[in-house]
Order: sequence, then structure tokens, then C-alpha cells
Amino acid sequence: MAEMTLQTLSDAMRRIDFGMLSTRTEGGEIASRPMSNNGEVEYQGDSYFFTFEDARTVGDIERDAKVGLTFSSTADRSSGPGLFIAIEGHAELIRDKAQFAEHWTKDLDHWFPQGVDTPGVVMIKVHANRMHYWKGADEGEIPL
Repeated sequence: MAEMTLQTLSDAMRRIDFGMLSTRTEGGEIASRPMSNNGEVEYQGDSYFFTFEDARTVGDIERDAKVGLTFSSTADRSSGPGLFIAIEGHAELIRDKAQFAEHWTKDLDHWFPQGVDTPGVVMIKVHANRMHYWKGADEGEIPL
């Protein structure tokens, strides 16, 4: 298999809705939780997620902005072996509704019924520093 590019991985990530966002807790442990990529399909190194201000995730990021993201797809006969992606990056907490609107999708209304005006909403922007992938016997790192 030829080495993957950022565009190739972006195309693959389009079909993977949920990943795991990992942070370091106050006690130094690793905490992970599922997060939707919200339909961000033109991945260029930044990921966007929404949560509530009082979520443990927010406190973890305020203490330590280094985070990890993982995405995986299952193997099947049509696409071959599964794809696994690990991203290391820095998180930024955004509380600006205009920026929310740039990344908002209708599906988010299920969790945030007042849309971008839902009280306590925070957007997490993760800027990737390192991206590693595995697909069958192939693996590599994408320069960012």
C-alpha cells in the first residue's frame, strides 16, 4: 500500500463519526471519552468538539492542554483491514458563539437543544502536532 497523505486520512476520517478524546486528569491519570467529529470532513490538522463548561474534559484541558485523539474503522471485505489513527495535539477552549456556528451541525441539537445559544456550551479545538496511522501491515506518520 502506498504511504497515506493527510488528504487520504481526511477522506477516511469522513466516514468515522466518533473518536476518543483523551486528557490528563487532576491526579495525573488518563481519561478518555467518546466525541463526535461533527461532520468535519476536510481535516487539515484541527478537530472540533462540543461539550458543556462543567464537563471534566474542560477542567482537564485548563490544567493541561496536551490531548490525544484516536479514531478507528472496522475491517470489512469491501475496504480491507481496519484503519486506526492516533493524533497528539494541543486543545484550546473556545466560548465564542460565532466560532461555534462555523462548526455547528444539526445533529448537535440533540445534545444542545438551544443550538449555539445553549447555556454553558464550550467548543474544543484540537490542533494536531503528530498523526500516526495503521492499516493492516501498513503504518506511517503524517507530517503536520
